[in-house]
Amino acid sequence: MSQASSVFRFATRSDAGIEWSLRRNCSVTPAQLGALYASLCVVSLGVAGFFWSQGATLVLPFAALELLAVAAAFLIWARHATDSERICLTDGRLVVELESGGRLERREFPRDWVRVDPPPGSGQLIEVRGAGQSVQVGRYLRADLRPALAREIRLALRGA
Repeated sequence: MSQASSVFRFATRSDAGIEWSLRRNCSVTPAQLGALYASLCVVSLGVAGFFWSQGATLVLPFAALELLAVAAAFLIWARHATDSERICLTDGRLVVELESGGRLERREFPRDWVRVDPPPGSGQLIEVRGAGQSVQVGRYLRADLRPALAREIRLALRGA
């Protein structure tokens, strides 16, 4: 491993430039969650159907209401499962893309005008500022690793 590539812990280098890709840590994909929900529906409606056939008529509507509440919670979770931050330094520009809930926010900064402020205290996000705009990054990285990411971005901006 060369000296230059070992400087970057979070970034990947390519011919196009340097890229940092930060993603939410999800142990279950939306497809796996859908399969889990389907199996939950089968079991819950099966039990409710049995009790309904035995004369307990209110069990089935309450089971359906419960499954609707669980579906709403799962949809909210699944909407944010693929949230990410992408920071790319290429062609003299620092491009920051934030994806949250299916909405993409993109900011471009001229390389020479960018200022990267490390988090002032524990738990704070990194602020990237320049050309009259700012954006906060690092929400998918542990708080103790954010200063290292800020140093990496500053180092890359200087041309390392």
